[in-house]
Amino acid sequence: MTNKLYYTPGACSLSPHIALREADLPFELVQVDLAEKKLKSGGSFLSINPKGYVPALGVDDGRVLTEGAILVQWIADQRPDKNLAPKAGTPERQKLQEWLHFIATELHKGFGPVNNPKINDEAKSFFKNRLLSRFEFLTRSLEGKQYLLGDAFSVADGYAYYTLRNLKKLDPSVIEGSPILKAYFERVGQRPAVRAALQAEGLS
Repeated sequence: MTNKLYYTPGACSLSPHIALREADLPFELVQVDLAEKKLKSGGSFLSINPKGYVPALGVDDGRVLTEGAILVQWIADQRPDKNLAPKAGTPERQKLQEWLHFIATELHKGFGPVNNPKINDEAKSFFKNRLLSRFEFLTRSLEGKQYLLGDAFSVADGYAYYTLRNLKKLDPSVIEGSPILKAYFERVGQRPAVRAALQAEGLS
């Protein structure tokens, strides 16, 4: 059985998609219509992931893994020689997990209220300012470093890149006005695995 990544173009499934390509693991892309909760090829996505959202990853032993931060760690652990995540149980791994949690809860989910059409402008302004303060922390953390954990790319960088793509749509001036953030965004975006993932999803 080949690993199957259930994805929607441009959604947060881009993060494990990048990780799979960085790890050089064999996989099949299965596109999901999130609005209809259906597979593009036919069939119910809810039968694959009852949560109803991407990403989901069908793995060789028949299990389906969900939640992006979990998926990218599983992917990294399949190919430890690629150094996409520190060894499990180490302080360095805990730092990676800290970043993945921060990206998921403070950056990724931070876009929800900002993009919610039912929220008034005053509330949107509040949530946007809070979100931008989180990106300011990301920027400060990258000072003097190539990637979030230092000089080596990790699966946290692929997830951060997804949120920066969303930030660019929300307010391009934030990245353009920050030399550190702009250089990081471009550095990650130029990686062959990232470019291949974007192309495969029709995003390049």
